[in-house]
Amino acid sequence: MAAEELSRTNCKIIDLAYKYGYDTPEAFTKAFRRQHGVTPSEIRKHIGKLQSYNRLIIQVSLKGAEPMKYNVIKREAFRAVGMKREFSLINEENLVGIPKLWDEVHENGINDLLVKMNNGQIKGVLGVCVDKSKQSDQVMDYWVATEYKGDVPDELSSIKIPAAKWAVFEVHGPMPDAMQKAWKQIYSEWLPSSKYELADSPQLEVYTNDNPSNPDYYSEIWIPVK
Repeated sequence: MAAEELSRTNCKIIDLAYKYGYDTPEAFTKAFRRQHGVTPSEIRKHIGKLQSYNRLIIQVSLKGAEPMKYNVIKREAFRAVGMKREFSLINEENLVGIPKLWDEVHENGINDLLVKMNNGQIKGVLGVCVDKSKQSDQVMDYWVATEYKGDVPDELSSIKIPAAKWAVFEVHGPMPDAMQKAWKQIYSEWLPSSKYELADSPQLEVYTNDNPSNPDYYSEIWIPVK
């Protein structure tokens, strides 16, 4: 709770220490480092990642027991360049269609092109999720893209990602199962437990240039929050 409040507010570290029952800021810092691997002041400087244990919900299975590693950062607006496809959200058709799109861009060379073009702060190829439910029911745009500064090739398009505060989650495991599992955990566990709300902006998946079938493959999910 202290870590979440530390990342969300401007409350002084010494005040948080007393609020959560520590006699001294030093005792609070020691306990904080033992739990998260970083100090409170480092989190204030956006260094390191928090480990979130979400609220336990007993249903058919126990939710919230598996920790999620995340940090909160701020970024100015940037541009992503790639290709776009529209998917229906009805009956989770997007969960079937998006992996097929990734197979397509690996086969036709678009993924390799995006890897070479990448020259922004986010290293890797992006899956950009754009909710279009306000304009049209139950559909979304999904971009396979990369952060890029320069002229846009004729075969590609661009999308502007607005300035935002981002919650950045680590994802570990082979695609697409690990990514889909992480999305469900964020929506069913992390968001209800946190004091953040989703901001009206595209959401990002970040894929590193390793073998996505590896059991320890690393990727990220970026969600805009307020």
